[in-house]
Amino acid sequence: MGEAVQILIYIHAFFGGVGLITGIGSIIVKKGSAIHKRMGKLFSIGMITSSLISIPISWMPNHENLFLFLIGLFTIYLVLAGNRALTFKTKEKADRLDKIISGTMLFFSLSMILLGLYGVINKASFSILYLFFGSFGLILSSKDFLFYKKINKPKNAYLISHIGKMMGALIASITAFIVAGLGISTLSTWMLPTILGTGYIIYWKRKMTLKKVKKN
Repeated sequence: MGEAVQILIYIHAFFGGVGLITGIGSIIVKKGSAIHKRMGKLFSIGMITSSLISIPISWMPNHENLFLFLIGLFTIYLVLAGNRALTFKTKEKADRLDKIISGTMLFFSLSMILLGLYGVINKASFSILYLFFGSFGLILSSKDFLFYKKINKPKNAYLISHIGKMMGALIASITAFIVAGLGISTLSTWMLPTILGTGYIIYWKRKMTLKKVKKN
């Protein structure tokens, strides 16, 4: 059992590394280029595979970790929703799969917030992380449903959503590298990449909005 878990951890780390490298690469290369798209596909495969493997690991003996289980689901949501956002280039309405992905994240985000509140009341360590990431998930999934309902969307709204979600998944990869790879597990190492990454997402959102205004 121990050897099997160790093998899973190695595979999980390998695909996480693929996601980290290709994710950083997709930021460096020109957006929309052929190499950007190839790296984006490898990033999605790496992150989803790594996250899927982390889910059973987080329930195995001596590796039980509810928070990592939830973060794995969060990462899968970000990659799936980020790729689904591109489908809105040619469609106006969200389909059932879009709503299932966002609805599932909404449910788990609320669960994380409740767990965080319970932990804070009982003075459990790292409870703030449940509140922090649960709140982020709640904001993102709630925005998804507002996006689905909005009829007259800006033409590049799908692209802004795509960049935001994929950047979120990359942030998760960088955080995992710092925490698991480097072994630095503090509140700041868990939260700082998300805070800095959010600033980068806001920068890109404003940049794309300004581009749209100039074209008009």
